[in-house]
Amino acid sequence: MKIEAEREEGDRLSGAPRPRERSTLIGHEKAEAEVLAAWNAGRLPHAFLIGGPEGIGKATFAYRIARFLLSNPKPGARSLQIPPDHAVARQVAVLSHPDLLVLRRIAIEEGKKVPSEISVDDVRKTFKFFGSTAAYGGYRVCIVDSLDELNKQGMNSLLKILEEPPKRAIFLLISHSPGRLLATIRSRCQKLQLRSLSIEQVSRAVTQIADEIEPFPRGKIKKAAEGSGGSVRKALSLILDEALEVRELTEKLLARLPQTDGEGMQKLGDSLRTDAGFFTFAETVEDWLAAAATKMTDSPIRLARFAETWENVHRAAIETDAYGLDRKPLVFQVFFMLAEATQHA
Repeated sequence: MKIEAEREEGDRLSGAPRPRERSTLIGHEKAEAEVLAAWNAGRLPHAFLIGGPEGIGKATFAYRIARFLLSNPKPGARSLQIPPDHAVARQVAVLSHPDLLVLRRIAIEEGKKVPSEISVDDVRKTFKFFGSTAAYGGYRVCIVDSLDELNKQGMNSLLKILEEPPKRAIFLLISHSPGRLLATIRSRCQKLQLRSLSIEQVSRAVTQIADEIEPFPRGKIKKAAEGSGGSVRKALSLILDEALEVRELTEKLLARLPQTDGEGMQKLGDSLRTDAGFFTFAETVEDWLAAAATKMTDSPIRLARFAETWENVHRAAIETDAYGLDRKPLVFQVFFMLAEATQHA
């Protein structure tokens, strides 16, 4: 069996650096300032709930906080930045620091699938971890990436230790949808709500990552950033999973509505070979419908028509994926529905 850091992880986009390996963070200056202020004032909470959309740097931010605390900083620090060659940074990168516990989805061993959730047994590791003294006499840090992937038993187990937190211990809890979490969990954490990044910030982040991935199609960065919705992960997925071409083909067909292009739909259908391409197609169409609907608030009938079309497209995509159906017919089905909806809009 290989060491833990080499097993397949649920938080990693294939081909991209892991969040714990990133020494820089683009954006989220306000959240960083909040953490620094709490530290310098001696009012660090026992838990931060780091919320926001997927792929905007929540895990990167959590590891950034962890490196800072585990390096035993003195009050008056002006930044959370720890040099990448610092001993703590190297330990965190390979998850070997004795005062850091990370709960996340990870394959049991090489070649095994990543589980769909973080089990209650994983969460129970926190009791032993926080029951011992810190190896270096400082803080003990537990990162949960993410809370959304805990089952009910795991969530209840986590709540028990949050209710009676140990001294000089901190939880960094990541959630893509904090509003859906138990109110009892939310109430015991200081909230750090991160926002989607700007196109320029996404471009800068992807460019930095490109320096670590060779070869990297840098010419696609700008277009991927524009279609990322403020998510670095999504921009990287569009590039590394070769889904950017799918998005561009889909956008061209959407721009022609209510006219349809049989040859273009055929080409798009042929391009949906990977799951990433398929989901990019569905997401692009759904985003387009949602954006179009927001422009029709003055017409309840047209708004209802577009909302119904969105539901039908969403359902058709789910069924195609769930039953392993041929994806090409779905492309034609979707664009015929869109053509009818826009014809009467």
